[in-house]
Amino acid sequence: MTAKQPHGWYTTVASVYTSEQRKNWYSTAADAYNRVRPRYPQQLIYRAVEWAKLPDDGVILEVGCGPGIATVAFADLGFSMVCLEPNQEMWQLAQQNCLQYPNVEIINASFEEWQLEARKFDAVIAATSFHWISPEIGYQKAAAALQDKASFILLWNAIPIQPPLAIYQLLEEVYQTYAPSLAQYEARSIQEENLKAFGQAVIDSGRFKDLMSEQLTWEAIHSVDDYLTLLGTLSPYIRLELHKRDALFAGIRELLGRNGIERIPVGYLSVLQVAQRM
Repeated sequence: MTAKQPHGWYTTVASVYTSEQRKNWYSTAADAYNRVRPRYPQQLIYRAVEWAKLPDDGVILEVGCGPGIATVAFADLGFSMVCLEPNQEMWQLAQQNCLQYPNVEIINASFEEWQLEARKFDAVIAATSFHWISPEIGYQKAAAALQDKASFILLWNAIPIQPPLAIYQLLEEVYQTYAPSLAQYEARSIQEENLKAFGQAVIDSGRFKDLMSEQLTWEAIHSVDDYLTLLGTLSPYIRLELHKRDALFAGIRELLGRNGIERIPVGYLSVLQVAQRM
């Protein structure tokens, strides 16, 4: 297995799916995404604020806020935010999750469609979302939205989300039967390299400098139901035909039950990348 090009995902989906299809990508999984997707470690949130030198009254632009997972983490610290989310179901969830934050505005629009407010923001944030943005537009527009010497902040929770290798090996036959394209196990080193490439792409865009990064590994224990729900929020599973996904999940559930496995430990890799506008 080798590291992927940083914008390989965007190139793939943009060549196959229309803009409208991409906007609706998570529509059927929005509630599950809101409930079970991992949050970002608070240590990385604090580090982002520190490295970006965000003032207490700072104004943040968030690109692709989803249901507001990272939004809430920064809003809790008192920042004003303008958050863009193209998916209507995710936008509605973000509005609900941010009701207690009067200084947070959630806009139902893509970053590409959004009318640029130039040099307004103290930071632009993208939390596991910038791979959805056209690189030809994304870096230039992010830089243009920032004040002088302000920061571009990328937060990532590595995907794919995988159980321990021993459990994955146990399930391999089920994957080979129902979804062979998902049967490969991705080593942590490959995930690290993939995310490192995104940070380098920020610098290579010529719009930013002085990249800083930090990563944390941590573990969460999921019930089988929550684990399968979590898998159902991941793009490779969303792309499966419904009957194949249902058969795969039924096979996983049956095999785990047969082996007495009721809880799934999942190791997460979370990464922070911060670069300054040139």
